[in-house]
Amino acid sequence: MRAFVGTSFGSVDNFVLDDLPTPEPGEGLVRIRIQATALGFVDGLMVQGRYQLEPSLPYVPGGEIVGVVEAIGPGVEALRVGQRVVTWQWGGGLAEQTVVSAVDVDVLKDGISSIAAASMLVDYQTSHHALFDVAAISAGDTVLVLGATGGVGSAAVQMAARAGCCVIAAASTHEKRLAALALGAHDTVDYSLPDWRTELKRKAPEGVVDVVFDPIGGPMLEPAFRSLGKEGRYLVVGFASGSIPALPVNLVLLKNASLLGVEIRHLLGRDPAKARRVRRSLFSMVHAGHLKAPAVVAFSLDRSREAVLATASRDRIGKVVVVPGPV
Repeated sequence: MRAFVGTSFGSVDNFVLDDLPTPEPGEGLVRIRIQATALGFVDGLMVQGRYQLEPSLPYVPGGEIVGVVEAIGPGVEALRVGQRVVTWQWGGGLAEQTVVSAVDVDVLKDGISSIAAASMLVDYQTSHHALFDVAAISAGDTVLVLGATGGVGSAAVQMAARAGCCVIAAASTHEKRLAALALGAHDTVDYSLPDWRTELKRKAPEGVVDVVFDPIGGPMLEPAFRSLGKEGRYLVVGFASGSIPALPVNLVLLKNASLLGVEIRHLLGRDPAKARRVRRSLFSMVHAGHLKAPAVVAFSLDRSREAVLATASRDRIGKVVVVPGPV
């Protein structure tokens, strides 16, 4: 099978598309013929060796995987060959096939494409967990979404709007702000401008926001935190800016506000049954048209290097997805 594999971290140039032996599923495992693998910002960090967890080598990037079961190992009874499935792994997705534990696999119903399912697998569940489990949003809240057209941001805009919140989307280009409005945002701000908080104060119903959804980090954190009202909630979802910021903690005290971390793997480990229910519900909502699947930037497997580099692009609108064949 073909796979984009590396024997050292530090640069995407350490990875090559190579022919590897077809993996055989052992006890409790299944082999999946991959149809689509989505990539996120974390995948780029892992390739560079900059993520807080370092997988073992040799390493194949990509963990948001959709494909078809083509072989089943001993002891697997809940799955059968030919079923289309979805799974989230630490890697293995930039390949034609991968072997995973059967307990980490969900059967994917018809009605949603493999590309759409891969593109929303992690981001939509992360946004749902952040907004409803961690921040406990309710109708009438004002929610500021930073990076509003990225993977998690575009999901957050839609979910908060559907929940009856006033959603203000922050994005750096006119095209991205238009895209956020099309997803259901009530208004937008250009956070590339030095005085963007002035615009936000004018557009927020009370001049402040109740919740900040932040997958960006970096220099955005402090000014966005200052935009919270009393008892506001600040969701730390990621650091797509590439830097981890510091915050004067007196601001937390003065606003009686909450700084809340969002780690979706915590939910998966604590309550996998709930995570599976939510995941299935989100797929059903996209199928029914209640949520839009994310925009996608698709690459073929032989363009894996470009796909990994695209995860760090600030100009991109859409989720990076790699498919084995031609795009």
